[in-house]
Amino acid sequence: MKTLRADAQRSRERIVQAAETAFRRHGVEASLEAIAKDAGVGSATLHRHFRSRRELVEAVFRGSTNAVAAEATRLAAEQPPGPALFHWLQAVLRYTLANRGLATTLVPLPDENHEGYCGHDALSAAAEPLLVAAKSAGQVRADVTAVDVLSLVNAISLLADRDPGADAERLLGLAITGIAPSACAEQLGRAP
Repeated sequence: MKTLRADAQRSRERIVQAAETAFRRHGVEASLEAIAKDAGVGSATLHRHFRSRRELVEAVFRGSTNAVAAEATRLAAEQPPGPALFHWLQAVLRYTLANRGLATTLVPLPDENHEGYCGHDALSAAAEPLLVAAKSAGQVRADVTAVDVLSLVNAISLLADRDPGADAERLLGLAITGIAPSACAEQLGRAP
């Protein structure tokens, strides 16, 4: 990101703060015009700083997405490979469920140009070492990719966004047992 003048930086920070409040209340589909108004800037200023809603969402959630990504390292150090992956995917699921609508922004769009930060890329990079270790330990099928597991979490999150009665944790457990070799599926499905 290029260096901004002090007043432009303050405007950007006010937009991010207003968006954070709006997203917490209304989800990531909150009105951009209302966000600009709450930030005390015009709509053109908001769009000058953030070319798309997705860029604004990623700016708001960058810190917490990075924290969830960092959780992968902690779990890898504390748990065997399969359970570490499963518990990290549970953390990603809880994160997306706690931030209504966030899952839609963590799915990469076709032909999307990511200049700078991308939440999906951060989570994919965090998933990769967990997945490699779980595969090496024979606890995850060899053909499973980071995109696969994150897509499963996102799909479950999107369902839970639309149907609050959906048991997201149970669905994730079913997905995990589906990616594990049959000998490990039962053990991973019972991981706390």
